[in-house]
Amino acid sequence: MSKVIAVISGKGGVGKTTTTANVGLGIAMNMKQCVVVDFDIGQRNLDMILGLENRVVYDMVQVMDGEATLEQALIRSKANRNLFFLPASQTKDKSVLESAKIEELLKELRQKFEYVILDAPAGIESGFEHTIEFADSAIIVVNPEVSSIRDSDRAIGILDSKSKRVKDGGEVEKQLIINRIDPDMVEKGEMLSSEDILDILNIELLGLVPEDKGVIDASNQGQPIILNEKSEAGKAYKRISKRLCGQKVPIVQPKAKSKGIVGKLKGLFS
Repeated sequence: MSKVIAVISGKGGVGKTTTTANVGLGIAMNMKQCVVVDFDIGQRNLDMILGLENRVVYDMVQVMDGEATLEQALIRSKANRNLFFLPASQTKDKSVLESAKIEELLKELRQKFEYVILDAPAGIESGFEHTIEFADSAIIVVNPEVSSIRDSDRAIGILDSKSKRVKDGGEVEKQLIINRIDPDMVEKGEMLSSEDILDILNIELLGLVPEDKGVIDASNQGQPIILNEKSEAGKAYKRISKRLCGQKVPIVQPKAKSKGIVGKLKGLFS
């Protein structure tokens, strides 16, 4: 049975689109048929992170309007044959989205893929509401900072009131990814800990992704960080993807860097 997952954040710049790209590819690497859909109408960044910007011909709006078929618009990933991408339109705005057309599009995607991952736009306006409307579950991406958590809490509130599943008397499964964790700052009390964030949001933890400078470089090159065997962030996305595929994988807490001999000596005499 297929599953539609909305990746949301509330606040922009927390790594939501990066998460979508890496989790989608990770699911495909676990031998599951997966499609990632860019719902950020007018912006479109998911194609660049996947390295597929030069292969976009048709977009999701053209499919919904009957100007192109789904097969014409879907783009197969260069990194894994199990992953497909459906781009957003760069020439339209969020006002073109209509619930009936979105529902029909998702129905068609459900028939073709085991996992349908929707990359929601930043903010909590109409584009966000259309992304969550027909989702079975949601991944909430936050950074360990108060503004990110506050905005995500508002996004969760909208999810719990405006999704079709909730209106029909059901519940949308919610899971949390804490992104860009700097364990040294957490240790010094300069950054919120995972426990603090979980206490505030009170939802299931899906994974912890450490700060990794290689993520930006990987995104610029169109090579998701999950493909980098040495990257700690890449390893975290692999674990998250396995959990989404039903595997039991322990949560790994990012570790603070070793202080080294100089730091240890300072600690002894301070």
